[in-house]
Amino acid sequence: MSLFEQAKKVIPGGVNSPVRAFGSVGGEPYFVEKGYGSKVLDSNGKEYIDYVCSWGPLILGHCDKDVNNAIVDAVQNGASYGAPTRKEVEMAELISKMIPSIEMVRMVSSGTEAIMSAIRLARGFTKRDKIVKFEGCYHGHSDALLVKAGSGLLTFGTPSSPGVPADVTKHTLVAQYNDISTIEQLFKENPGEIACVIVEPAAANMGLVLPEGEFLQKLQAVCKREGALLIFDEVITGFRLSASGAQGYYGIQPDLTTLGKIIGGGLPVGAYGGRREIMEMISPAGPVYQAGTLSGNPLAMSAGLATLKKLNEKDFYAKLKAKADVLWAGMAENQTKLGLNYAFNQIESLGCTFFTNQKVTNYQSAISADTKKYAQFFHGMLKRGVAIAPAQFEVMFVSSAHTDADIEHTLKAHYEALKELN
Repeated sequence: MSLFEQAKKVIPGGVNSPVRAFGSVGGEPYFVEKGYGSKVLDSNGKEYIDYVCSWGPLILGHCDKDVNNAIVDAVQNGASYGAPTRKEVEMAELISKMIPSIEMVRMVSSGTEAIMSAIRLARGFTKRDKIVKFEGCYHGHSDALLVKAGSGLLTFGTPSSPGVPADVTKHTLVAQYNDISTIEQLFKENPGEIACVIVEPAAANMGLVLPEGEFLQKLQAVCKREGALLIFDEVITGFRLSASGAQGYYGIQPDLTTLGKIIGGGLPVGAYGGRREIMEMISPAGPVYQAGTLSGNPLAMSAGLATLKKLNEKDFYAKLKAKADVLWAGMAENQTKLGLNYAFNQIESLGCTFFTNQKVTNYQSAISADTKKYAQFFHGMLKRGVAIAPAQFEVMFVSSAHTDADIEHTLKAHYEALKELN
């Protein structure tokens, strides 16, 4: 019996997060035994160059020495206390220093929890009920946000989920990414009722879709005009696009920001923060309730601090971008050599090939991609020792641990996998 078949007897679908099951690409998932640097080793002893990177947190690669040492040192003193620690204060101070829009921050245990809490806070602060999200953007699996979502829901062709009452989602409005007119229309139809607009500043859960022109600037202007809060979901882009996230990259300061992934150094974590006057509405400083037993966990704080300190080193992002640019340019060159014209979106160390010949700028153009062709491409890469996301609507992550030899091998595998597509 395979490990996957064994797992399916005791875990729904055999996995603890749906996309891992290879449902959209077929076949059985590999089970990882260990990771080191840019690579993972599966339970059958096969090695892969890893561009999943735990879906984003491992910007330094697997088993970074400084991060590991920080975790080991921390666990010697205890894994959890349910009481404040110095590391929580240090983490809050460092995040506030690196991201200017965050004057105060609250730590939680996942991106989903951070976003759910930020939405509640926005409603409490504005005394309004309705929220706006964008079609194809994924903001975790809390009920109110499972409306036309991306990531795993998009992968399986499910725009929402059973078990979510209509009464819960009736206050969730949906706009079109990169189309400011749809936002204007929603505010016009719901005057004085919208508490916030939440957006992935660079959407990375319907594949990678980038903001065009002044979309984000216009979005901020509309929110200010209408008295609604602008929330940047930077669970993926936070500390990925720059040392101050996508907001630093694009030069915009949202009212609230949600973070996750990188700030835990690979351990479970989430955070939300923003302007002081808003954040002081949170209990015990204010009336908006949110709590968590493992919030500010000392192991996650230690791993996150070790990671963020390395990201602050001189030229870290310039070096990471240079590495990624070689990969992205090589992938584009491979397409040219083969006479292909698949859409490819990239920014810094994030990249995504869409198996469609049209430009991808929103949900509708993203879903024009040929998922069967992606599945064939995925397995072509995997058999050549390169692990990418087992779903068309996810992204590739480049880490600082990826070497020139890794990229050379990846580009060779990429060319061969494209060449054998039907």
